[in-house]
Amino acid sequence: MALVTRATTASMDAGTGMFAPQVSGLVAGAAIDVAAPCYIKTSDGKVYMSDGTAANEAAEFIGFSARAVAAADQPVTLFGVGARFSYGTGLSPGDKYFIAATAGRIDTAATTGDAVGVAQAVTATDIRVTRSV
Repeated sequence: MALVTRATTASMDAGTGMFAPQVSGLVAGAAIDVAAPCYIKTSDGKVYMSDGTAANEAAEFIGFSARAVAAADQPVTLFGVGARFSYGTGLSPGDKYFIAATAGRIDTAATTGDAVGVAQAVTATDIRVTRSV
């Protein structure tokens, strides 16, 4: 189990984002990193970064954030299956990635909160979202 290092230049591919399912009109409940797996918290309806530490609400997945959000109460849009992100370096095409036990990150191995996976490497630098709600 290892966290995948997210590049400081991580970003969403606009070409795939146009066609991927997206949920807009949402508001962040806290700061959110770019290309972070996220969920919507039931108690306040706001978006938070997913955390696979336990099999609970925080481990749920709605989509990946297309941009960083600096603070709570800022607008955020989440992108689903098919969206492609420039994520890091040294990825192995075909490898599956899971919600990490560190909020907003992905991991190379299943976690208690995510045994299914949320993304797959398509190149040495890019991932594609593979899971829907």
